[in-house]
Amino acid sequence: MVEGKAAVVTGGGQGIGLAIRRLLAQHGANVVLVDVDPARAEATAEELSAEVSTTVVGRGCEVTDEEAVNVAVDDAVTRFGGLDIWVNNAGITRDASMRKMSVADFEAVMNVHLTGSWLGVRAAAEIMREAESGSIVNMSSLSGKSGNPGQTKYSAAKAGMVGLTKAAAKELAHRGVRVNAVQPGLIRTAMTEAMPTDVFAAREADIPMKRAGTPEEVAGAVLFLASDLASYITGAVVEVGGGRLM
Repeated sequence: MVEGKAAVVTGGGQGIGLAIRRLLAQHGANVVLVDVDPARAEATAEELSAEVSTTVVGRGCEVTDEEAVNVAVDDAVTRFGGLDIWVNNAGITRDASMRKMSVADFEAVMNVHLTGSWLGVRAAAEIMREAESGSIVNMSSLSGKSGNPGQTKYSAAKAGMVGLTKAAAKELAHRGVRVNAVQPGLIRTAMTEAMPTDVFAAREADIPMKRAGTPEEVAGAVLFLASDLASYITGAVVEVGGGRLM
């Protein structure tokens, strides 16, 4: 589906990001895995390299740093001769009620999700415009559609990524560059499995499919949007939530 393509996945050292880069590599893409933790990026890239026949590279990158993002793009182009896929997956949480939330935590979450994604879209688009092809996938969340108590900053950031996706899609469509978003719901990751058991069970009960999703199921939606199977899809928001908010 993406054989021979060059991809960059941000925040790809664990969880959903790890599943995304694994699936892209398994389907033939060469992948640069960037993470704020260089050691984790390099270790996971080395691990995956033993599983696939494509090239997987890990490097450190702070997605809120304009120069660091530009260097990550340049690295992919230098290694692979171009850039076909960019996945904005990097994210953080600082959950708290508004009364207890600090401005510093609010700004940190907004910067990683929104500023980081905007920098990634802009840097990747510079290469893709010239090639007149490419796919950018932004990782939003169903929290950005429905909102969650204790997550005003996270929900706002994830909603903002939908606006970024649609505006960028309109700017880049005439140059053959597609921009789409994925909105995961309740997914089994280290973060969600740290939730109290009763809270997790209650949220699962609200899902029509009566189960949480897996990182691999989210990665499948990203793979589809990144591939030529989605060649006439741009500005779309794909929900991967078991029907939770339909």
